[in-house]
Parts: sequence; C-alpha cells; structure tokens
Amino acid sequence: MIRILSVLLSVTIALAACTPVTPQIGTDGRALPRAYKISRADAGKIQFRMLDSINALRGSAGVAPVQLNSNLNAAAATHSRDMSVQNRPWHFGSDGSSPVDRIQRVGYAGGLVGETISETYETELETLAAWMDQPDTRRVIMSPDARNMGFSWHQENGGKIWWTLVMGS
Repeated sequence: MIRILSVLLSVTIALAACTPVTPQIGTDGRALPRAYKISRADAGKIQFRMLDSINALRGSAGVAPVQLNSNLNAAAATHSRDMSVQNRPWHFGSDGSSPVDRIQRVGYAGGLVGETISETYETELETLAAWMDQPDTRRVIMSPDARNMGFSWHQENGGKIWWTLVMGS
C-alpha cells in the first residue's frame, strides 16, 4: 500500500511540474512583464553574455571587440550599488564622483569612453537592446575608441536591477 501511494505521489508531483505557466494578461491583452530574478547560476555568466553580445554587435559593424577589465567591472559594481542607495539612475555617485573619478579610483590606466546605466526589471540583454535603441548609449557601446569594458549590476530584494556598463580606451 505504501509503495502504491509513493508511486501515485511521485506521478502527481511529476505531472504538476509539467503544468505550463500561464502568463498574466494586462488590460491591453498582452502578457505582463515578469521581473528577472538573477540566480546564482546566472550571476557568473551575465558579464560574459553581455561581452559576447556587445562584441557580436561591434563585429557586425566592423568595430574591434572589447575585453572585460576587472578594474572597470569594479567601478561598474560600485556605481550600480550606489545608484540603488540613491534610488535614482544617474552618472554621479552619492559622494559627487563622476565616471572618470570612479575608474581612476579603481586604478584603471586608460581613459573613459563612456558609461551607460539603467534602472529596470529586465534582463541584461533586454537592457542592451534598449541601450542600442538610443543614439547616445549606442555611440558609447559602438565607439571605435573602446578597448575595455566593465559591466556589473545590483539587484534589490524586490527585483529592481541597477545595470552599469563602463567602456574604456
């Protein structure tokens, strides 16, 4: 009897796992967006997905690829967390620092090409697509002067993500 109950329970659990997730529909008839929660498994891959995506875009435009730079990653991480503390997406730190100040603080020897930021609930690739739709952020990402890239984020408990991309020469 216990064996039959165990089998039935296992089958029930397996079938429940197969139930498709029905998206919630908004008043416009479209699926409502869901917050992107960065998992531990994704956290180690995000910078490389962004790097590969940016280099694919740059390559298709005939622009040299960039490489990840640990100093620029540190500057981006610091700024993402600081934007969250300030609760506003802007290029100045709570201490008045500029992007140039931040890359100098972490010991980056090159120059600043530009910084792009975002406050969103979207994935890094959705954020990249939004950046590429805007002429000013697209110009930073596609700059032929860029040789190095730093990319990081801070995700709040509620799901909001503060993304920062720093391009250096």
